[in-house]
Amino acid sequence: MNLKPIKDLLSHTYQEAEYPALDEQMAHWAKHCPLEGLQLLDATPVYRNTLLKHLALMAAGAQLTVGISRVMARDPDIVRLLGECGIPVYDAENRNEEVAFDIILDCAGSFSHLIPRIGYVELTHSGIDSFRNNGRPVFFADGGKIKRIETCLGTGESYFRAMQQLGYKDWESRKLVLFGCGKVGSGILFQAHRKGVKTIVVSDTACLQPEIKNYAAEIIDYRDLPRIVQALQGAYAVVTATGVRGALSDVPAEVLTGGGALLANMGVEDEFGPHVPPESVLNNKKTLNFILEEPTCLRYIDATMALHNAGAVYLKEQHFPSAYRFILPPEAIEAEILSVTRQKGLLAQELEYIR
Repeated sequence: MNLKPIKDLLSHTYQEAEYPALDEQMAHWAKHCPLEGLQLLDATPVYRNTLLKHLALMAAGAQLTVGISRVMARDPDIVRLLGECGIPVYDAENRNEEVAFDIILDCAGSFSHLIPRIGYVELTHSGIDSFRNNGRPVFFADGGKIKRIETCLGTGESYFRAMQQLGYKDWESRKLVLFGCGKVGSGILFQAHRKGVKTIVVSDTACLQPEIKNYAAEIIDYRDLPRIVQALQGAYAVVTATGVRGALSDVPAEVLTGGGALLANMGVEDEFGPHVPPESVLNNKKTLNFILEEPTCLRYIDATMALHNAGAVYLKEQHFPSAYRFILPPEAIEAEILSVTRQKGLLAQELEYIR
């Protein structure tokens, strides 16, 4: 295995302050090798910044295989680089191939059809139901505080970065209609507020965090179709972040497409619904930030990737019995990663938004 091309690429691209949590893991795990000899499959979406996550796992002594699937986007150049450096890549579609792993660090349940010896570490909320009948413990990395850095701050930033890449840079005083204001939506709202955007939030008003009103120009309940139709008039952009397939199915297609608004989806599913043609939505309804070379900036995803990695060590050290159990990130693990992120990273000010 020759990791020099990967290390050279990373050293020329990032500064250590962008990945303090993974840097700390690499240094500590290189001394203690907590995953020595274990066969690990890591299914984190493969992009340039994911390589740092892989290096940390290998520093821990893991025998690493990188998993790819049709569910999650990836950078084919980085997948190719992994192979050239001698890191095995396994496609979820190769179900006839004999494989065995001790721990699977999964994403969206893409590899839930495989049964690891010890257990799973799942990265996303959407994947958790895939494991209920597998008879193995699942460390749920999405269930703690840290994931909000990525899904809130990081995804919000990447929406505007993707729009800028497409040529849409002038946002001051523009009207944005945002459907959904959970972790992803609230991050878009926060970034929009910083840019001086007039944002109208359409969501389940009973579930909104109280601070949302400090950033939104108007809040509309998702069941109030007449007000939604009115809000869409004159909108510069419309973005969905509900997490619900077909969430906008009740909104007439001509209302969404007839006013010239820039339509975009920031969810995994098609949130606009089948009545809105793909060509009417940027990136053909696919998650917009995946047009970027780096869908989420490293500084926002560093702590999440470190927590996903830490879940593997936790499963190995706790010796859970081979029966399904749902494990939230222990407070002590998150506190340690967050402390490093605040002290050595670039996000001290932004982290105040998600306290």
